[in-house]
Amino acid sequence: MNPTPAELLDGACVVALPLVTRFRGIEVREAMLLRGPNGWTEFSPFTEYDDAEASAWLAGAIEFGWGAAPVQVRDNIPVNATLPAVAPGEVDGVLARFPGARTVKVKVAERGHVLADDVARVRATRAFLGAEGRIRVDANGGWNVDEAERAAHALDPYDLEYLEQPCATIEELAELRGRLHDWSLPIAADESVRKADDPLRVAREGAADILVLKAQPLGGIAAALRIAAEAGLPVVVSSALDTSVGLSMGAALAAALPALEYDCGLGTAALLAADVTENPLVPRDGTIEVRRVEPDAALLVRHAAAPERETWWRERLQRCATLLGG
Repeated sequence: MNPTPAELLDGACVVALPLVTRFRGIEVREAMLLRGPNGWTEFSPFTEYDDAEASAWLAGAIEFGWGAAPVQVRDNIPVNATLPAVAPGEVDGVLARFPGARTVKVKVAERGHVLADDVARVRATRAFLGAEGRIRVDANGGWNVDEAERAAHALDPYDLEYLEQPCATIEELAELRGRLHDWSLPIAADESVRKADDPLRVAREGAADILVLKAQPLGGIAAALRIAAEAGLPVVVSSALDTSVGLSMGAALAAALPALEYDCGLGTAALLAADVTENPLVPRDGTIEVRRVEPDAALLVRHAAAPERETWWRERLQRCATLLGG
């Protein structure tokens, strides 16, 4: 049985953490931290998500704080650097925050930007990495099929590892994959997994080569592991700009997978200008540790959200808990 809302909220903290650079249209990341019998866990769906979607994130937070721990088969997780939609001149400064990372995920198809901006950003990334580094691009479903095909051709000189969620729908992904059938350019699905009523449909319909899995949005580690096992596709474990507490959940998922063929998107604490611990899960030598994170009380106070925001989050949790039957 799920803990009650009162049990969830006992000792809960809401933090507002500034970012190093604007990302996903925000400059401050809000998150609610909960303390369960297993240790600290995180509930941090983005503020624009409705309660139905956010309730899956709460299920993931509850499992990590109150549920059974998965069996761990590795102690360190190789991670990629994440590059927001910055100007080419800012690329080196952002990527320097990810020491040892051999892979970079470049955000593309940002609102207000054009393909030439994306090409310039990827070109600067390739110059930073050198010939041996790996570059993947993430459009967050921002292109239609024609735009995605055109982008694939424009970015081809920079030797992409894969395209992540180039189009919004499964039908578009399948069509694009068909158009690119003679290329060795895999397509990864993110939103088509975590925002779908049926997260396995994208694999069943042959619309992707790789699945991007995030523990919180999928309802927890156990659910994500089931999806990985049933899909039969390689997976990349990623985060949603979590605090180090939330990243520890993603690391636990990555540590439990039988195979981990790709670097994971779990290095995003490097994009936070502040965190909830003095020992954050930032990349070192291109990896992060698999461990529980204990927030520092002084940092929780220093970065506490405004009272009205704390009230907003507490009310949101109660609504989501009701949807989960807690």
